[in-house]
Amino acid sequence: MIVVLYENEDWLPPLTAGLDAERLPYELWHVHRGMLDLAGEPPPGIYLNRMSPSSHTRGHDESVDLTQEILAWLEHHGRRVVNGSRAFALEVSKAKQALALQRHDIQTPRTFLAVGREAALEAAAKLPAPFITKHNQGGKGLGIVLLESVDQLAAQFEAGAIDVGPKGQLILQQYIKPAAGFITRVELVDGRFLYAMRSDTSEGFQLCPADACQVPAVAPEVCPADGSRDKFSLSPMQADDPLVAQYLKLCAAEGIELAGIEFVEDERGERYTYDINATTNYNSAVGQEAGIDGMREVARYLRRLTEAQAS
Repeated sequence: MIVVLYENEDWLPPLTAGLDAERLPYELWHVHRGMLDLAGEPPPGIYLNRMSPSSHTRGHDESVDLTQEILAWLEHHGRRVVNGSRAFALEVSKAKQALALQRHDIQTPRTFLAVGREAALEAAAKLPAPFITKHNQGGKGLGIVLLESVDQLAAQFEAGAIDVGPKGQLILQQYIKPAAGFITRVELVDGRFLYAMRSDTSEGFQLCPADACQVPAVAPEVCPADGSRDKFSLSPMQADDPLVAQYLKLCAAEGIELAGIEFVEDERGERYTYDINATTNYNSAVGQEAGIDGMREVARYLRRLTEAQAS
């Protein structure tokens, strides 16, 4: 049995279609509120963690913290969890992501974590201009603001225009201007490169690739994207790229089995990695161009785990 831990129903259809295609039995566990019997054992099965760090934007403020407790419970009882507590710790912290990237000698923009206005201004003063702010517990490009100076940041604070996110932890980061107007997202499953996707940054930083996010702006409660499917395209990047090898090494070391890792290339050809998405989604149009159904690949991985567990 596959048990899917989730909170965003709009992201489920591609996954359940993949599970159905592989004829895998599954249950869906919506994680928002509930009870854990800590003296009881979880049902047997393979557990897939699909919790999103942006769950608070859908009224599920408790979901991230509850998921952390559920993962601890599952792992305590020896249940097999795909993208378990180690992967999830990175998923919900841009600061931990930056540290993981540094640990594996992957170039990342200069990054500060700040709590409070004065700390944020102090951090901004140490960064070259322009710089960006974002939520430490991110997702969907939330809270990202491009700023030209410390004074502009101070004015934004004064106007109440800086969103510090669900935990009051603000990331301030060196801004890397894309040389060609796009960032690249590398999709990885079970130690294997699927494909890479380009995302056009000309209209902002909210670059969730999920089909459910590509809706008209009249429905921002789903995902605040602009509705354009043209912002995503297949990248020519291949599996033998040295950066892919670095990403796969990082994932193996950090317990990440499913990932979408993003980098930006500047005008000098330097590549800076800045985001590790463990609750990855796939854009169907790009997948079709690549000849790969991302969620079907996830389902096939789950099938392999199920068969190995049964043997």
